[in-house]
Amino acid sequence: SQGPISGVNKDIAVLQCHGDCDPLVPLMFGSLTVEKLKSMINPANVTFKTYSGMMHSSSLEEMMDVKQFIDKHLPPVD
Repeated sequence: SQGPISGVNKDIAVLQCHGDCDPLVPLMFGSLTVEKLKSMINPANVTFKTYSGMMHSSSLEEMMDVKQFIDKHLPPVD
């Protein structure tokens, strides 16, 4: 039987970001999530980035990493 993650989806690139001071979703939960994800898809395509001092929010550094990830993995838009 086919699970929800099969075929081409197993090779999808994933960027997961987490602040190390997040009071709402502890960093440990992000770490557990990324390990589960790596067991479901190609672990070489999973990137987990943490941001020092960041709470349940985002930062310029994180947004620049997201932009780099999008630029690398999505074709340019005309």
